[in-house]
Amino acid sequence: MDLNQRFWEVDSVRGIAIVMMVTYHFLFDLSYFNVLDLNVNSGFFWYFARITAAVFIFLVGVSLKLSHSRAEKLNFYSSDGEFFMKYLKRGLKIFAWGLGITVMTWIFIRADFIIFGVLHFIGVAIILSYPFLKRRYTNLVVGIICLAAGIYLQTIYFDFTGLMWLGFVPSTIHTVDYFPLLPWFGVVLFGTFAGEVLYGGYKRNFHMPDLSRTWPVRVMGLLGRHSLLIYLVHQPILIFILYFMGVLQVGSLF
Repeated sequence: MDLNQRFWEVDSVRGIAIVMMVTYHFLFDLSYFNVLDLNVNSGFFWYFARITAAVFIFLVGVSLKLSHSRAEKLNFYSSDGEFFMKYLKRGLKIFAWGLGITVMTWIFIRADFIIFGVLHFIGVAIILSYPFLKRRYTNLVVGIICLAAGIYLQTIYFDFTGLMWLGFVPSTIHTVDYFPLLPWFGVVLFGTFAGEVLYGGYKRNFHMPDLSRTWPVRVMGLLGRHSLLIYLVHQPILIFILYFMGVLQVGSLF
């Protein structure tokens, strides 16, 4: 495969996850601002949100492995230190976007503002994933441990907040977007494992029909390639739409 090409199926599945995310957030906004009486925190919608997040975060791991394999093939970096700096800079950039989301939600929905949301998590996960990118079954084993530890921790509430980022859920804080390292870093590691198995050496190690020219795949692929931008702008756009539909008052945002 041309090392300058992308794997269309990865972009397309990420695009589907983006559509699912925007759909859920629109329903969440309708519930949060009391436009509709929807329970988005349990039942079908709760599972829908978790599946969406799991797919997206799993693909973070797959994409990290693809990026690493491609860079190795092209000899982009002359040393491990230079290689690591790539992931450090990328992780810090995304974490900084997460801090921006923290500030904006503190201004507009202060009672439930985002402390360690999905962008904070992805930023940290990109940095922490570096030692695992040359591993295979280690990723699977550590991923299972992270997942099990995180699921267990979610059954307990703690009276301190300093380890909220790790997965120790505080009893005194409520936030509308929370993705601690445990269990979610395990999902990233599952993705890096899958990336090694399915795309080791930056080539597709399985056979599938080429659907890259069909319009649904092209549309989903376009969305998938611009997932960060869509994540950053979709909530202001949704709120803007609700406001101009006349179902949301400006005072509801403060």
